[in-house]
Amino acid sequence: MTDTTTMPHVVITGAAGALGRAVAQHFLEQGARLALVDHRADHLSEVFPGLDNSQHLLLAGDVTSASDMSELAGQALKAFGRIDALIHIAGGFEMGEATHALTRASWDRMMNLNAWSFVAVSQAVLPSMIEHGAGRIVAVTAKVASRGLPAMAAYIASKSALQRLVEAMASEAAPHGVAVNSVAPSVLDTPANRQAMPDANPAEWVSTAVAAQTIGFLASPAAAALHGQHLTLDT
Repeated sequence: MTDTTTMPHVVITGAAGALGRAVAQHFLEQGARLALVDHRADHLSEVFPGLDNSQHLLLAGDVTSASDMSELAGQALKAFGRIDALIHIAGGFEMGEATHALTRASWDRMMNLNAWSFVAVSQAVLPSMIEHGAGRIVAVTAKVASRGLPAMAAYIASKSALQRLVEAMASEAAPHGVAVNSVAPSVLDTPANRQAMPDANPAEWVSTAVAAQTIGFLASPAAAALHGQHLTLDT
């Protein structure tokens, strides 16, 4: 019988996406017990057939909704007893208007998906980690968060905001034994990116398997001394 008191208990948002699947597979291979979060229950069931059982959880909810995330975190804590790692992958990307023509809708959409979602998800999970005196939170930011680019103002601003949130939370959580960091990929090799950029060379992109391994490292005891760091993933 599996000893659930020693296995890692991991919550992954955006689990049904390309990176989410790779991260879930990585942790499954590590013997972890998973709570997989995405916005559509049918998509989760399709991507992870047979995983909705007493060992793992498939949870549908809106990562920008604090009430949704509080409810889902409560379900995970009730089933698992504790959450050892939160991997926040859910977010969004879109090319937008020039900065002087930026619409409020574009701004709000990117900020909600990429910055506020981190707050909504982590505030549902972090208190239990602090109470337990241990935990890891890993966000997915972006290499381009460090510098503005044309037609990407809202996206880059939201990812930059996410990095500042990671840094602030890291300093707040470190005294309680919780490490908060991010991975900052350049371009991930996903089906969506291949479709969006058919003339690019995917060999120059970061594989989701490599990104998952880096995330796994940040969620491991080996990364206990890293706080508020953004590990750039590039080729």
